[in-house]
Amino acid sequence: MARDVRSGPATAAVSDGPPQRPRARYLPIAEHGLIGDLHTVALVGTDGTIDWYCCPRFDAPSVFAAILDAERGGVFRISPGYEGWSSKQLYLPDTNILITRFLMPHGVGEVQDFMPPPSTVESAHRHRIIRRVLAVRGEMRFVVDVAPRFDYARARHEVALTPHGAHFGTSELELSLSTRCPIEIVDGDVRACVTLRAGETAAFVLERIEPGQLPVPYSDADIAAAFDFTAQFWRRWLRRSRYGGRWREMVHRSALTLKLLTYAPTGAIVAAPTTSLPEVLGGGRNWDYRYTWMRDSAFTLYALLRLGFTEEAGAFMNWLEGRVRDAAARESGPLQIMYSIDGREDLPEEELSHLEGYMGSAPVRIGNGAATQLQLDIYGELVDSLYLCNKYGLPIYHDGWIEITRTLEWLMGHWDQPDEGIWETRGGRHDYTYSRLMSWVAVERAIRIARQRGLPGDIPRWSAVRDRIYHQIMEHGWHPSARAFVQHYDTDVLDASVLLMPLCKFVAPTDPRWISTLDAITSELVSDSLVYRYNVDASPDGLAGREATFSMCSFWWVEALARAGRLDEARLAFEKMLGYANHVGLYSEEIGPAGEQLGNFPQAFTHLALISAAYNLDRQLG
Repeated sequence: MARDVRSGPATAAVSDGPPQRPRARYLPIAEHGLIGDLHTVALVGTDGTIDWYCCPRFDAPSVFAAILDAERGGVFRISPGYEGWSSKQLYLPDTNILITRFLMPHGVGEVQDFMPPPSTVESAHRHRIIRRVLAVRGEMRFVVDVAPRFDYARARHEVALTPHGAHFGTSELELSLSTRCPIEIVDGDVRACVTLRAGETAAFVLERIEPGQLPVPYSDADIAAAFDFTAQFWRRWLRRSRYGGRWREMVHRSALTLKLLTYAPTGAIVAAPTTSLPEVLGGGRNWDYRYTWMRDSAFTLYALLRLGFTEEAGAFMNWLEGRVRDAAARESGPLQIMYSIDGREDLPEEELSHLEGYMGSAPVRIGNGAATQLQLDIYGELVDSLYLCNKYGLPIYHDGWIEITRTLEWLMGHWDQPDEGIWETRGGRHDYTYSRLMSWVAVERAIRIARQRGLPGDIPRWSAVRDRIYHQIMEHGWHPSARAFVQHYDTDVLDASVLLMPLCKFVAPTDPRWISTLDAITSELVSDSLVYRYNVDASPDGLAGREATFSMCSFWWVEALARAGRLDEARLAFEKMLGYANHVGLYSEEIGPAGEQLGNFPQAFTHLALISAAYNLDRQLG
C-alpha cells in the first residue's frame, strides 16, 4: 500500500507522530558524530538519530534535516524502547565507523553506523547508510523510525512497503529501506520495533535506487562484509600517514575527518558538510558551507602533504587547476572565492522560510551569496598551493604554469584596491592587511617556483611588485600607536588573520614588530586559548549579532606562539584547545561563551589548523 506524503508547512500534520523531536530536544551541535562515503555524509546524534543527510552528494537537497527543524526536517532514529537510558559514542579505532552505545540497568545495546566508500569492483557507487543494531548484554528493545523529508522538506513523496522493506520516492530521488525486521507505515513514515537478546543483530540499509528498482535483501553476511570492507578501507588509508608525534590520535582523527569531507569524483573538499548551523543561537549568522573555498587550498594541501597524503593533494590540485583553466572575466576577478564541489560557479543564495532553523536560529540558507565577492587573498593561497605541491613532488606542468602566470598578471594590476576580506563581511570594502599579505604571497611564491624550476616569468617586474606590496604593508598595515599590524589601513582594530604573517614567512616570528602584534592580539582577542577573529563592536561587519571565538584562529595563535619560541604557552594553549573537541574529536567553526560548539559542523578549516599546529609544535618541541 502506498502512502503519499507532502513535506513542509502546508501539511506539517504528517509529521505529528513519534518521529518528531520537540524543540527542547535539539541536541547540542557537538553531540554528533559523522559518517560518510566520500560523496556525502550523515550526522548521527548521541541519541541514535540521523538528523542531517543530503543525497547523493554534499550539496544535494536534504533527506533528513531535523537539525534545522525538529518537526519538519525529517529523521532516521534508532533508540531504545525504554525510558531512562544513557548513551556514549565512539569511532571504531582508525576508521569512520561510528558506534553509539545505549546503557541501561538491564542491558547494553549499540548501533554501528557506516557508509561504505566507493569500491573498485562496482560499476557505479552505491549510496548506502548501513545501521547495524546489536544487543551486547541482556535484552534490548529498539524503536526505529524512518521519516524522510525530501528537498529540504519541500517535496511530496510516496512511501510503500515492499517484500524486503520499504520504498520512498519523489520525482527526483528514490530511496529504499532494506531490513529483515517487520515494519509498518505509521502516519506516512516507517516504523519498526525490534527486540534483541545478547549477541543478536538487526540491520537497516537506506540506499539510493534507480526508478523502478526494488529494495534488495541483505543477509547478516552481506552486512558483515560491508562492515569489514569499510573498516579495512579507512585503516588502509590511514596507514599512509607519516605523523608519529605527540598528538597522533587527534591528528589522525582530523585527517580522517578531512577525508570524509572530500568529494571523491573531483577531489574537492567542502568547508563543512552542513548549512545554517548558527554562529550565535537565535541570530542570523547562518551560512551554507557545503562548497569549496579557494583559500582552503593552501591549508588543505599543506596539511595533507605534511601527513603524506600526496594522492589527495594531487586530486585537489587538479580541481584547483580546473578552476584556473576555466577562469572568466568578471568584476571580482578571474577566480571566484568559492565553487561547488564539481566546479560550478553559480551558487545563488536562498532563504528557506518554512524551516525554523537550529533552536530557532533563522534564516536557514542554501547557496552562498559571498561567492561573487572580491577577495584578493585567494590568489596568494592558490599560488602557495602550487608552490607546496611543487616542493613535495607534485610538479607544475607547462600549461598549468601559463594559466597561473596569466592569473598572476591580473593580480599585479589589481592588488592595490579595497576588497571584502577573508571573513566575507557584508559591511563594505576596505584595504585589508590580510588581502595585501596574500597578494605578496602570490607574487613571492611565483618567483620561487620560476627560479626553482627555471620556468618563464618576468622576475624583475614581479620582484618590484612584490617589494611594493611589502613596503605598503609595513607603512600602512602597521599602526604605530597600536604597536601592531591591524585589520585594514583605516583602523587600529586588530584581526586574527594577521597571525598568518610569520606562518607564510612575510615576517620573522621573532621580529619586534611581530612580537608586539602577537602580544596585542593575545591581550585583546584571546580568552583562555580561544581567539576572536576581530572586535565586532570596534569594526562593524554589516551583520547582526555578536561573534563567538573562531577555532581555526585559536590554532593559528598556537602556531604563532610556537614559532616565536613561547613553547610552554603554546603547548598549554594547544592542550586546552583539544579539550574543546567533542566526544569523538570533532570541531565546529566556533566556540561559544559557555564552551559550546557553534557554526557549521565539522569544520574543515579547524581540523586543517589543528594538524598544522600539532606538526609545527612537535617540531619546535623536538
